[in-house]
Amino acid sequence: MQSLSHVNQQGDACMVDITQKPVTQRMASAQARITMRPQTLAMISQGNLPKGDVFAAARLAGIQAAKQCANLIPLCHPLLLSKVDIDFELDQANQAVLIRSLCKLAGQTGVEMEALTAVSVAALTLFDMCKAVDPAMCIGDIRVIEKQGGKSGHWQEDQSV
Repeated sequence: MQSLSHVNQQGDACMVDITQKPVTQRMASAQARITMRPQTLAMISQGNLPKGDVFAAARLAGIQAAKQCANLIPLCHPLLLSKVDIDFELDQANQAVLIRSLCKLAGQTGVEMEALTAVSVAALTLFDMCKAVDPAMCIGDIRVIEKQGGKSGHWQEDQSV
């Protein structure tokens, strides 16, 4: 079994030393899902919510969250992100909004945590913007769906999941 990288020999939490790691192009993409009543999804798609453009607010919140990841997750390295994208897809069949993030940089460590933080905060912002009309929304299915770069190379989730 592989040892944990964020634990030292004494068993204490520690930040991984990446000083000697080479700089490589890195990318990570994550996804979240927020399910809701059909009426709420219709209001979002028609732009009829009292708080305005929920996607604009959630997009900006997700971008800001990715940039703040190291301040939120104790052992994350502060990273110089070169790109953060947040996209939304209305999933009418499942009464949901899918949120996807893409984070990129040239660096010594991956950007999975930034991508996950971006979709999480974007989902929370969507919830905040819609909670007055649908307090029973459910945020879930938050996961990394693809990553590239570093010694592990390219990984993509099994599409059958």
